Amino acid sequence: MNQSEIPEVDVTALPADAYVIDVREADEWAAGHAPDAVFLPMSQITGRVAEIPNDRTVYVMCHSGARSAQVAQWLNLQGFDAVNVAGGILAWAGNGRPVVA
Repeated sequence: MNQSEIPEVDVTALPADAYVIDVREADEWAAGHAPDAVFLPMSQITGRVAEIPNDRTVYVMCHSGARSAQVAQWLNLQGFDAVNVAGGILAWAGNGRPVVA
């Protein structure tokens, strides 16, 4: 699976009930994140993969969309239905979506 094959969604098209995983590190998370996002740092994904639901689509977010694309790709290779959130928290906040710290 190459970069162009990774499913991606714009924040404006994210379902209201989306299960969003934020893969940034603790300091980035503390600075501001989507209200309903689940904090699961990229550095911990392999050890905590059992915490990720495999019965629904998961949307993966980071700062700008690069790390989350890598995580989404890896999750898809593990059999998950994972979609990268294009533009990450920058696009989220840039579209006026709420951010909590």
